[in-house]
Amino acid sequence: MATESTAPYRFGDLLALTRQSWIGQMTSRLEGLGYADYRRSDAAALRMLWLGPLPVGRLGETLGVTRQAARKVADALEQRGYATTERDSRDTRQLNVTLTQFGRDYALAIIAVIAELNREVAARVSPDQLAAADAVLRAALFDDSARQRASRVPPPAGNRAPTAPS
Repeated sequence: MATESTAPYRFGDLLALTRQSWIGQMTSRLEGLGYADYRRSDAAALRMLWLGPLPVGRLGETLGVTRQAARKVADALEQRGYATTERDSRDTRQLNVTLTQFGRDYALAIIAVIAELNREVAARVSPDQLAAADAVLRAALFDDSARQRASRVPPPAGNRAPTAPS
């Protein structure tokens, strides 16, 4: 009779390794599309900015970072030519971040790579397994702010390009 494993389940370790693998795939696939400078914050930030200009503070709320950290994300996007920043015409204290055309192209590439990776994962497991994994990952969002952020980042557009913001 086989002995059952008594090793503790290491969900956090597996989750961390999976995230590292996912980021590696994002990086190499985007490199193959001509975007050799992918950063971890790019996927969420560009999908949010795809919907239209955002104040730095709101970008930070969505990313779950301080206004100062969001400003660094915006500055990095601007330095790489993906976004511009400008003071709001109605409130000069507010700094708005807007994607450039190059940034919109980069956003489309990110969305396409995420959709491709999602399809590959879905092809490796049954629909029931995928639903169970989704439920477990949602259960691992321990705090309300993480759950709220997860619901605010727009999902990738699947197999189609997103429509332009109105």
